[in-house]
Amino acid sequence: MLKKVILCPNPYRDTELRVAKEAKAILDEIKCPNVVCIPFRGSEEPEGYGLEIRALQQELRGADMLIAFGGDGTILHLSKTAAHRDIPVLGINLGSLGFMAELEQTDLQKLRDLCAEKYIVESRMMLDVCVRREGRVIYSSLALNEALVARGNVSRVIRLHIFTESGKLVDVAGDGVVVATPTGSTAYSLSAGGPVVEPTARNFVVSPICAHSIHANSYVLSPERIITVQTEATGYKPVVLSVDGGKAFSLRHGDAVEITRSRYDTKLVRLENRSFCEVLQRKMLGGLIDNEK
Repeated sequence: MLKKVILCPNPYRDTELRVAKEAKAILDEIKCPNVVCIPFRGSEEPEGYGLEIRALQQELRGADMLIAFGGDGTILHLSKTAAHRDIPVLGINLGSLGFMAELEQTDLQKLRDLCAEKYIVESRMMLDVCVRREGRVIYSSLALNEALVARGNVSRVIRLHIFTESGKLVDVAGDGVVVATPTGSTAYSLSAGGPVVEPTARNFVVSPICAHSIHANSYVLSPERIITVQTEATGYKPVVLSVDGGKAFSLRHGDAVEITRSRYDTKLVRLENRSFCEVLQRKMLGGLIDNEK
């Protein structure tokens, strides 16, 4: 029996929290304890929403589940907080693809299955990402989708050297490289030409971006690997690191980005018994299939 569910609407997607209000009414009706927290704000109460808004960090203690209302970005934003506290996340898609979300806005009545415990929890691999400069760690983050090392705002080829603990993997000359989880394989990595990997798998996907080579391949590696992306020590072009599409961190020449499998997992709630292939067809190819009918 769920003791507390936290509703986390993205007010930029859920105008006046209309969908969150509808979901809350359903949970109240089935007597499922719940509170509402805004993940992108502090404890300040938004005006005009008509709901009691509580501070997320204070409500995490004792929570059994987070429900994220928004797109995949909302789930990514909450994934780090949820993973650190081992709280599963149920995504309700208010964005475009919403690949990680379980429900669409029209599926809210399925929330009734929560108190009947008609759901499963799926674990997704995450990445620990850090930057080493002259032997010291100067930046660290946790990723559900990917770590991106790419050129800055200058449209010029950059050169990166990619290693594992066993030795050199590949040198990349181009726009950069994406190191993704299986969950992230359908995000930026896919756009860079990487393979689609079943999201519950445990692998690294290393995909060069717009590589200036006819032999630029993606690599699928064991999760035990330690991946290092080294910027050129003598380079002069700007290079940045972005984790899960977040704020870019400027790298200096000679910095090393180290990526390992995290001990944390993101746990996603599944209410429907759908295969990954079915979800892939519906989310990624739905528009194409509809146009052919």
